[in-house]
Amino acid sequence: MEHITSRANPLLTHVRKLASSAAYRRERGQFLCDSPKLLEEALLWDGGVETVLCTEGAALPPLPEGVRTVAVPPDVMRSVSPTQTPQGVLSVCAMAERPLPQTLPGRRYLVLDGVQDPGNVGTILRTADAFGADGVLLLPGCADLYNPKTVRSTMGAVFRLPAWTCTAAELAALLDRSAVPLYGTALRADTEDVRDLDYTCFAAAIGSEGRGLSQEVLALCRRTVRIPMRDRCESLNAAMAAGVVLWEAARRD
Repeated sequence: MEHITSRANPLLTHVRKLASSAAYRRERGQFLCDSPKLLEEALLWDGGVETVLCTEGAALPPLPEGVRTVAVPPDVMRSVSPTQTPQGVLSVCAMAERPLPQTLPGRRYLVLDGVQDPGNVGTILRTADAFGADGVLLLPGCADLYNPKTVRSTMGAVFRLPAWTCTAAELAALLDRSAVPLYGTALRADTEDVRDLDYTCFAAAIGSEGRGLSQEVLALCRRTVRIPMRDRCESLNAAMAAGVVLWEAARRD
């Protein structure tokens, strides 16, 4: 166990950059997990733990050989943690190398189109994992999958569920090769009740709460879907909408 007390230490500078910069995370191929729970999930699901930073005296689970462990005083932990109330453990993990597949062999997928809130993206991954989705595809304009808030909101699903980033053109080609129909959560002439769709095999597109699905993604949709709600309510939170669609699919199993 190493001990670091200086806030200017290069490791701590590195951790701060991982917390604040998506470009730096991509450059280094690493991201930050900021709780004991996420460390446990990373270890359980082979999440590529490389470094563990903890407050002095914190209890750590058994770590694989080669993982760098560093203890710091509480004030130093507060200076590097991405949260206002640190939980005493930060982990640096390697990003999974996950190129876009040639086909989608599973039965249900989510497509996120411009979902900008990291908490929503993370909650959607957690929900998709809970209801048996086979993966999530993120289009340009979505929050970074490895933003600390996104990772925290997944509650470990970031290590369990495949997620890919792609363009709308790449999505269109992938869906076509895989013979997977795309359903969009939007209103259109062909809109169907969420309770009436065929969920044998599908991908569901979820748009941002502000503007909904882009015209580019709507043009790819085989069907659009309506979630019944009171007339005075215009829309649901993006994560909630994803949960409703996936619940309808899961309850048919």
